[in-house]
Amino acid sequence: MRVVSNATPIISLCSIYQVELLKKLFGKIMVPKAVYQEIKRKKRFGYKEIDTDFFEVREISGKIYLGFLTNELDPGEAESILLAKELQADILIIDERMGYRIAQSQGIFVIGTLTILAMAKTDGHIESVKPFMDTLIANGRWYSQRVYDSFLREMGEH
Repeated sequence: MRVVSNATPIISLCSIYQVELLKKLFGKIMVPKAVYQEIKRKKRFGYKEIDTDFFEVREISGKIYLGFLTNELDPGEAESILLAKELQADILIIDERMGYRIAQSQGIFVIGTLTILAMAKTDGHIESVKPFMDTLIANGRWYSQRVYDSFLREMGEH
């Protein structure tokens, strides 16, 4: 399975000490160079983890198209979408709404951090999503009350 990730899901999972879920669910995760550089720029969540064996840093080849996407997205998001398209990835993991929509419009199957938590619960890697969601929020991730409530309800935890 070919899986590409943007920075935010990796940083988010690192902030709740659950980045290993990516390895458990998908094996190897490919990240474009811009995502790697974005994570390494700040010595925060993900700084060390991005160098583990299940992340593979890849260079995009279609740089000619990068300018079209960077009008709306940051370089990491743009390169993630391009890499997913170039590799014909099975999954792109991205949380930012605009990037998510653009990727979907290009026929890329897209999921976000909350879907990773849902999959991990379904597969028995975690017992509950609520404590992790609460920690994500405590660490600065923002989810609307509607998203929070509906996700927990969907997971049978509300």
